[in-house]
Amino acid sequence: MELNTRSLQQSGSSKSKGKIMAKIVEEDEEGEEEEEEEEDSLSSGCHCFLCAIKEPDARLRRASLAAFFRELPYCEDDDAGAGAGAGVDGGRSCGEVVGAVWRAAMAAPDDPELPSLGAIRCMSLLLARALADVEWRRRGRNVYVPYYAAHVIGSYTIRSSAHAELAVAAGAVRPLLAFLGGAMTWVEQRAAARALGHLASYDATFPTVARHATEAVPLAVRAASTCVGNVYASFVALAPSKRPKYQRDLLTRGLDGGGGGVVADGEERKAEEWASQLQCWSLYFLSCLASRDVSSHATICHDPVFLRELCQMWGGLANGDSPAGVGLLRLLCRSAAGRAAIAACRDALSGLCDLARSSDDWQYMAIDCLLLLLDDRETRHAVADATAARLVDLAELRHLGPRRRLGNAITAALLLDDGDDDGDIVHGRELGMEAKEAIARLREVQVERKGREDAMSRDELLKTRIMAKEKKRRGNDMFWHGEVEKAIELYTEALELCPLSRRRERLVLHSNRAQCPARAARRRRGGGRRDARAVARAARSERARQEPVAPRAGVRHEGHGQGEPPGLPGLRRRVAQPEGRDGGGRGGGVARREPEAAVLRRADDQ
Repeated sequence: MELNTRSLQQSGSSKSKGKIMAKIVEEDEEGEEEEEEEEDSLSSGCHCFLCAIKEPDARLRRASLAAFFRELPYCEDDDAGAGAGAGVDGGRSCGEVVGAVWRAAMAAPDDPELPSLGAIRCMSLLLARALADVEWRRRGRNVYVPYYAAHVIGSYTIRSSAHAELAVAAGAVRPLLAFLGGAMTWVEQRAAARALGHLASYDATFPTVARHATEAVPLAVRAASTCVGNVYASFVALAPSKRPKYQRDLLTRGLDGGGGGVVADGEERKAEEWASQLQCWSLYFLSCLASRDVSSHATICHDPVFLRELCQMWGGLANGDSPAGVGLLRLLCRSAAGRAAIAACRDALSGLCDLARSSDDWQYMAIDCLLLLLDDRETRHAVADATAARLVDLAELRHLGPRRRLGNAITAALLLDDGDDDGDIVHGRELGMEAKEAIARLREVQVERKGREDAMSRDELLKTRIMAKEKKRRGNDMFWHGEVEKAIELYTEALELCPLSRRRERLVLHSNRAQCPARAARRRRGGGRRDARAVARAARSERARQEPVAPRAGVRHEGHGQGEPPGLPGLRRRVAQPEGRDGGGRGGGVARREPEAAVLRRADDQ
C-alpha cells in the first residue's frame, strides 16, 4: 500500500469539514458526548502507524503518530509468525512498521509532518538499538530495521536542511558512521553513506559531521575501495540459496513480499547497481568533506592505494550524473597537500591522462586536474615529466563541455618555463627525454610551424593536406594488418604534414595514433587468452557431448561464461579493472574502450 501523506491530508480536510457541518445541526447533548469520546481517544487511542496516518482528523492523527514514534524504539516484539497478537503495531513486526515509515518517506520526502512528530529521532534511536542489542536485531524481521531506518533519514534529508538538523540533534551521525564502517553488511553501508552525504552537504549540519572527520574519512575511503569486490564475494558469487534472504528481499521485492518471484539475474543486476551507488555515495561524502574542509585533504590522500584507484572509480550506468572519483580528485587538486600527494602517485597521473584523452563526459574534469597540477611550481615538473608526452595531443582542443580554449591553456601550462635557462631542472630533478621531446615538439608546432604556415599559399596548404590524408590512409592499412609500429610512424608523418588550421583532422590523427599502443598490448596478451579459450571451448564441447541435454521448447539458453553465475561478468569486469574508456553515459571513470575498428571507421568518415 502506497502511503502519500499529502493526499491523505487533503482527503482528511474534506472529511473534517463534513463533520463540522454535521455538528452544527446536532443537539447540544450529542455534541457534548462526541467531545468526551474525542478526548478519550486522544489519551487511550490506537497508536498503530497505518491506522494513525489514515486518521482524517489532523489533531488525532498527529497525537497518535507522535505517540507511535515515542514508543517504537523501545518495543519488544517477537517474530511476526509467533501468533496473532505478536508484534508492536497491530500484530506487525517492528521491521514491517519501519518499512511502512520508509514508504511514507519515499512518497513525500519534503513533507514536514512525520519528521516534526519524531520520525527522524525514532529512526536514529532504532539504529543505536540495532548496534547495541544484537539479539534484538537478529530476532524475527528486525534485521530489516537498520537498512530502512538509515534510508528514512537519507530520504528526509535529501533536500531539507531543517530535517538534517533534526537528524543531527537526534544523534544520527554516530550510528550511521558505525554502519558505514561495516557494522552489518554492504546493504546497510549503502544507506548510511547516502544519509551521511546529505548531512555533510548543509552549512548548518556540516560542523557536526566534520567533528567526526578523523573517523569518517578512513571509513568512507575503505567503503569506496572495497565495495565492488565485497558485493561480488558476499553476494553475487554465492548460489541464490546461500544468499541472505533479507538482502534478496530488499533487492528484488521489498519487505512486503510484492513484485513476483525472485529472479537470480534481477538480484545480481540490482546488486551491481547498489555496489556502484555505495561507491558513489562514499565518494560524495568525501567530496562534501573535501569541499568544505581543506584540512581533510591530507587524510583522504593518506592511502596511496586509494589515490591510485580513485580515477578508475566511475559512476556506472545507474549513476550517470555522478563525477565519482575524478570529481573528488579535482577537489583535492585545489590544495597544496592534495596536489603533492597526487603528483607523487604515477598511477593517479596516468589515470588522469587516460581520462583526459578519452571521450568521457567528465574528460574536462581530468584536464582541470592536470592544469592545476601543472600550474603549481612544486608539482609542475613531476607532473610534466609523467604526462607531457600524452598531453601534447590535446594542445589543439578548442572547446570541451563548459570549458573554452582548453588547448591554449594546455600549451601555456606545458611551455610555462619556455625560455628559462633552467626550465628543465627544478629541485635537482630533470625532465625525462620523452617529456623533453614532447615539449620541444609542441613548441615547434605552436610557434615555429604556425609562422611557416601563415606564409604558405592556399595551393601549398592544399597539397600538404592531400599528402597528410594519404599518410593517414596508409597508416590505417598498417593498423588493420597488425603493423602497429609502422602505423604510428605514418600517423606521426601525417600530423607533420596536416595544416594546423585543420583541427578536426589533426584530432582524428591524434586519436588513431593513441589507439596503437593499446592495440599492440592486446595483441601481445591475446595469444595466451586465445589458447585458454580454445581449451575451455574444447572442455565444454566434450562435456556437452557426454551429457547432452535437450532444451525445453520455447526456452532460450544464454551462456554466462564457464563457471560464472548469471550476472557475474558485468561485475567481474569492474573488479578486474578494464583498460579503456568510452563516452557512453556520464561515467567519469573506467568504462569499456571503443573498439579500434569503430575508431578508425569514424576517422575515415571524417
